[in-house]
Amino acid sequence: MQTILGAGGNIGKLLANDLSKGNSTIRLVSRNPQKVNESDHLFPANLLNSEETEKAIAGSEIAYLVAGIPYKAKTWQEQWPVIMRNCLDACTKHKVRLVFFDNMYMYDHSQINKLTEDTPVNPLSKKGKVRAQIAQMLMDDVEKGKLDAMICRAADFYGPNAINSFLNESVIKRMLEGKKPQALINANAKHSFTYTPDASSATAFLASQSDAWNQVWHLPTSSEYPSIQQAVDIIAKFLKTDNKISILPSWSMGIAGLFIPVLKEIPELSYQLEKDYCFDSSKIEKKFGLKATPFEMGLKACLET
Repeated sequence: MQTILGAGGNIGKLLANDLSKGNSTIRLVSRNPQKVNESDHLFPANLLNSEETEKAIAGSEIAYLVAGIPYKAKTWQEQWPVIMRNCLDACTKHKVRLVFFDNMYMYDHSQINKLTEDTPVNPLSKKGKVRAQIAQMLMDDVEKGKLDAMICRAADFYGPNAINSFLNESVIKRMLEGKKPQALINANAKHSFTYTPDASSATAFLASQSDAWNQVWHLPTSSEYPSIQQAVDIIAKFLKTDNKISILPSWSMGIAGLFIPVLKEIPELSYQLEKDYCFDSSKIEKKFGLKATPFEMGLKACLET
């Protein structure tokens, strides 16, 4: 039994499909789980409730924590430590291995031009401090020998039908609707993007490797490292439209957030958008030979979905 905690999000749905290819029995856990594969087992549970979390994890070989919660700093501060503690305790009790799908907010903001698994943890934002806290909770329990676990990290993501992705929402979706694309703060700063199908398939692969446990992995991310303007140029070529772009300065995020709620929370992370930001995944490429989908190919898939 492989259990996906937070099965209704971008990665949860893809992961259910990827894990099913290995003939595993899949348990989907969320407040209102929906089948991805006909054989999926549905298990309604609230991960903020320790008893429900324990029951959801019991009997599993591996649990994948890929949950998403409302993108608000206060909500993250209140809920993420509870969710992580409940999952760690349940996995320890039932001898279940844990895979945590993470982001890169906890890294030193001064080193965003080259983020690796060894980049120092020194978060600037409230959300980054929460991510640092819960990642440390996991690694502390690993170091104490309580369980086997791993952290799989992705950059800002994009992909077919991806939600809460600023590249999907502000660029891809708008251009498909014939609207002018929008860039946040700086259209010419280079930026890494992780393709959601790559993130899911690599996560499933890592969990099957005995020598991948008890460490941090950056999931395959294209080294092409494009700017938003370059992404717009590529899409404009496919759609045969112009490549003009609107720039949303940091002060406008509150207003824009009335239409795209996730933008309200962007200002504290603006350092990731003002300068070149490179998420390096060479560790997984060198160790296992996993390669990211070329950026242009990924964008084309998004347009065709």
